Amino acid sequence: MIILGIILLVIGLIADISILTWLGIILLVIGAILAIMGGMGRAVGGRRHYY
Repeated sequence: MIILGIILLVIGLIADISILTWLGIILLVIGAILAIMGGMGRAVGGRRHYY
């Protein structure tokens, strides 16, 4: 999810498409939160790790 967020963010910035930029930022934030929670050992959505 983090990688997809980075890709959308870069494409949005290069092509000057604001919706892709916002989607990329949102996916980056959600991916980072899930990665941090999974790294702390907390099960998120029934899964301990998100890869």
